[in-house]
Amino acid sequence: MHCWIMAASPISSSGPRVARTMLGQVVLPGEELLLPDSAGPGTEGSAEQTLRLGAVVRPRTRVVCGPGLRRCGDRLLVTKCGRLRHKEPSGGGSGGGGGGVYWVDSQQKRYVPVKGDHVIGIVTAKSGDLFKVDVGGSEPASLSYLAFEGATKRNRPNVQVGDLIYGQFVVANKDMEPEMVCIDSNGRANGMGVIGQDGLLFKVTLGLIRKLLAPDCEIIQEIGKLYPLEIVFGMNGRIWVKARTIQQTLILANVLEACEHMTTEQRKQIFSRLSES
Repeated sequence: MHCWIMAASPISSSGPRVARTMLGQVVLPGEELLLPDSAGPGTEGSAEQTLRLGAVVRPRTRVVCGPGLRRCGDRLLVTKCGRLRHKEPSGGGSGGGGGGVYWVDSQQKRYVPVKGDHVIGIVTAKSGDLFKVDVGGSEPASLSYLAFEGATKRNRPNVQVGDLIYGQFVVANKDMEPEMVCIDSNGRANGMGVIGQDGLLFKVTLGLIRKLLAPDCEIIQEIGKLYPLEIVFGMNGRIWVKARTIQQTLILANVLEACEHMTTEQRKQIFSRLSES
């Protein structure tokens, strides 16, 4: 019997590598990444200068660990296999400061709730003042009837079992039950709440959702030119879409599902055929 062994790229024996030098590259679970010290010039490839928790750090160099990473002392510990990504702080500041959000972009099937994620859930049960919502994770999320815009003890929202809910997580960690709300920090719905009864709900991969929600995504712009539609994206891999007719709704759903494995030329051919018909 023959045994084939697939060898992954070896981890450098010189020690952990600087996170900025690994952007766009594949990282493996168990690897440790160093955060470069923005105060010192020329630290791009130096693994000796790290961002120490006890040191005085400028606010703009605050680092947030996204999915696939865990803070371990003064280092980042990789917990998922994928490509390392980085997003600069939204407040601006000078680029290359080492701050912002680091995460691992990977193709995973099961959704893991993350605080701040906007998701589409299905109400499965009522339990006192709480609704149980299926979000596709390992356990249902809880949603209070007061977590809707304008909701009070007398004015309760009209939510029934089986309704679709678009909301965001305010509590999401491995030690507590996920908690959702349908209001933002100002108490406004801002598009969240119960989704209409019509339309079609379908599931895609988490990687496709991230691709569709990218600011420079051309797929959504091209789909918007085909038919008038309403569409909602959930970071848990669920999409709700509604067009004027059932046929148009099904066409849009099939196109969105197929876009993940299409090249740019193939996608343009499909959209040109649909626009002609």
